[in-house]
Amino acid sequence: MKRLLITAPASGAGKTTVVCAVLSLLKKHGFCPAALKCGPDYIDPMFHSEVSSVDSRNLDGFFMDDNIMNYLLHESSISSDICIIEGAMGYYDGAGFTDEASAYSCARTTNTAVVLVLDGSGVGISLAAVLKGFMDFRQDSNIKGVIFNRTSPHVYAKLAEECRRLGVVPLGYIPRDERFVIKSRHLGLVTAAEIGSLRSQLELIAENAVIDIEALMKLAEAPKIIASAPPFPNLGHGARIAVARDRAFCFYYRDNLEYLKKCGLELCFFSPLSDKALPEGVSGLLLGGGYPELYLEELSQNKPMLESIRRAVLSGMPTVAECGGFLYLHRSIDGVPMADVLPSKSFNAGRLTRFGYVTLTARCDNLYTKKGGILKAHEFHYWDSEEPGDTFTAQKPHSGRSWNTVVSGKNFLAGFSHLHYWGNFEAANSFIRRISQWKV
Repeated sequence: MKRLLITAPASGAGKTTVVCAVLSLLKKHGFCPAALKCGPDYIDPMFHSEVSSVDSRNLDGFFMDDNIMNYLLHESSISSDICIIEGAMGYYDGAGFTDEASAYSCARTTNTAVVLVLDGSGVGISLAAVLKGFMDFRQDSNIKGVIFNRTSPHVYAKLAEECRRLGVVPLGYIPRDERFVIKSRHLGLVTAAEIGSLRSQLELIAENAVIDIEALMKLAEAPKIIASAPPFPNLGHGARIAVARDRAFCFYYRDNLEYLKKCGLELCFFSPLSDKALPEGVSGLLLGGGYPELYLEELSQNKPMLESIRRAVLSGMPTVAECGGFLYLHRSIDGVPMADVLPSKSFNAGRLTRFGYVTLTARCDNLYTKKGGILKAHEFHYWDSEEPGDTFTAQKPHSGRSWNTVVSGKNFLAGFSHLHYWGNFEAANSFIRRISQWKV
């Protein structure tokens, strides 16, 4: 089984550019790669899937235990020749000021060799010192290879010598070229035209990248993963759940949707932007995160859909709305009328608000758990609500900072918190059970 984890000393070094170039080159060489992302990120897996046209999923050491991480990695390997795992932030950066749930911990858990991406902008031989520091910071760093980004052939030749001296394989480089810079805003992947443009850009990067695919494949050789599948109880009994999925609502963990299906639900995708009503015969509703703020007028003008969703939620249909879906259920977003399920207004906070990993402790019985139940979640949002809810107390690990969050009713949960079901099986099962029991 072949696998590599590609990481960097910090965000902004070009991990995603390098990963996508590697994925493209692997495909050009006739291989079938799969991609995975460390951490709770939605954007990079979308990028892998939509732009690079490869299957992608998340591996997260905060949400998942070691067995689940290895099981999902094994699942990705079944239909691929090699798994490329993209790290998050800096290699050792995890929850709080620790390496918990970091790319380093992911590499260690999955016994995966690591390729460090080093940015050659404005630096020369000092990169060798950075490399040695990252190798020595932990005895089991498992850093086996290096790819240099934004550097020249001459500088690369010198750095490659230093890599060999340190016992690390120099795998190649991507030249410095402004055409190769992937703007962070593009990572929203909000339009088909944008996706087409990015594919062309990545093809250009891959054409100019100097990467030794043969050496990379050799470095990726790794022991077979041993992991057991979790139980998939047939709680859904064929019930249908409506899942919002379009340009405005696109933040879903692939494995969350897979888990719902494996437990017996039929997923019925619909578009709050263009459809006029929920799919027929559904007994559950899932409104994921995304970019509703970019499509306020379109969403607001689709009155039939707003009314269909409002009726469904108020009738008691089991409903979960996360982040963007939560905003959509407000009376308004930035003054633009929405579904009016919740009487409060939402607004642009102008900055990242209450973000990161959190544990949620239930302050009352709810759709996911009983009072006192504890869930693992993640928040990342620039928008806020007049009434963010008080169903759970959210607490950040290590810092102790806490706040109340999530609005609830008997069959209803809506808030900024995102859950990964593979770290919250009982919460997912409770939601599925309610859906199967609700009468259409």
